[in-house]
Amino acid sequence: MVSKVKSMGIFGMQSFMVEVETDVSGAKYRFDIVGLPDTAVSESRERVQAAIKNSGYAFPFTHITVNLAPADVRKEGSLYDLPILISLLAAGRQIPVPEPDSAFIGELSLAGEVRAVDGVLPMVIEARGAGMRRVFVPAANAAEAAIVEGVDVYPVDNVKALVGFLKGEPDYVIEKALPVPPEENDPVETLLDMADVKGQGAVKRALEVAAAGGHNFLMIGSPGAGKSMLAKRISTILPEMTFEESLETTKIYSVAGELKGKTGLIRQRPFRSPHHTVSAAGLSGGGVIPKPGELSLAHNGVLFLDELPEFSRMTMEVMRQPIEDGQITISRVAGSVTYPCSIMLVGAMNPCPCGYLGHPVRECTCSPGAVQRYLSRISGPLLDRIDIQVEVLPVQYAALSAGQGNEETSAQVRERVNAARAVQRARFAGTDVTCNAKMSSRQVREYCVLEPAAETLIRKMFDKMGFSARAYDKILKVARTVADIERSETISAAHLSEAIRYRDLDRKLK
Repeated sequence: MVSKVKSMGIFGMQSFMVEVETDVSGAKYRFDIVGLPDTAVSESRERVQAAIKNSGYAFPFTHITVNLAPADVRKEGSLYDLPILISLLAAGRQIPVPEPDSAFIGELSLAGEVRAVDGVLPMVIEARGAGMRRVFVPAANAAEAAIVEGVDVYPVDNVKALVGFLKGEPDYVIEKALPVPPEENDPVETLLDMADVKGQGAVKRALEVAAAGGHNFLMIGSPGAGKSMLAKRISTILPEMTFEESLETTKIYSVAGELKGKTGLIRQRPFRSPHHTVSAAGLSGGGVIPKPGELSLAHNGVLFLDELPEFSRMTMEVMRQPIEDGQITISRVAGSVTYPCSIMLVGAMNPCPCGYLGHPVRECTCSPGAVQRYLSRISGPLLDRIDIQVEVLPVQYAALSAGQGNEETSAQVRERVNAARAVQRARFAGTDVTCNAKMSSRQVREYCVLEPAAETLIRKMFDKMGFSARAYDKILKVARTVADIERSETISAAHLSEAIRYRDLDRKLK
């Protein structure tokens, strides 16, 4: 007898339907899996056989042929264990053949438990698009799968419970998974707050502008000036994620296998801070089956690179194109995968190897040549892609000793950031642009309207400071954000002047 059971496949973030066909015939035992399976799929034979026996069902010791259709697309991973088992039991008439609008996803243990797999969210989305009405997934993946509306998600703990449910036995009932309520899914409020940072008013203002427009940001200052402290609080002033941003970010974490416990939709913008020893592949993503790297895991959030010059030159150069395009393509023998990586890049560095160049009290011990070599570790093209560059000066004692209540809280700053982002969402409605930093050159010309005094100022400063064409566009984008915060439709000389100040470090770093 031949039975057919629906399942899903995935490569990168792209999912596709897979039909598991099982034929049981003949007297001599043999178990073949065809349809371009990888090693993990081929090893399903042992897991399925043990799971069937240990769950109390009869394993058919006959000639078993399992075909994973379409046969010309490579199948990878352990997610086919469950559909193969269900198809095999149906072919042996131990259970009824499942409805054609039902799909099964899951890895099996030898004892018949159903284990979590990666990429369930994009697979369930594709299943819904293909007309599936019911999807059976591992219980550990149920929260992410339940995000998808229009399809019933059934969490499965073990084979015995699923088989009993499919046979209609009253002792085995599987309740449909429900989406995790936002109040339960949202992370606990962070203890970090911008009010904890004393002084640094100019840097905080620059951070507000960066958060409001999604601009890349670089801080340069001596050790102890507060660079890392400020960076760790960026997430507290970022605007709320839209549903589309949350869904796309959750899909990436699903594919990467980083959705833990009962986490449903990710609602807080990611904050990733890899160590400077991270490899280029760790940053961009990779592996035999390409997985998302730190760039993609920071999608719609922040990628913080502390001690930026300590990262290898190759690692830093890997970022150049992706942070400009908002996506990264990884090519391997198995194929090419494209992951989104629309990020806010935040970097922090010392002004010199010893860290005290320009310090008001401590003396720098570095030679001019050592300082130049240190600064030259960051290439000009990468620096051009950083919209805002600010110097973080040591905090004076008066600011440190000031009492509570003198500093703005993150909530106050975030309110202005949300208002500015609302202006930008209305401006770019109907496009794939979400903030000023992502504007195209045509959009810059359309929306960055300069007042006459601002036009005169940018013309003078362009030649004086030797800006590149990319830096010119960055300045206009930042000025547009400053104007949005001030609720101004046009860009004044004051808005433009503030944006230009955020490029002053170009001359020091080049």
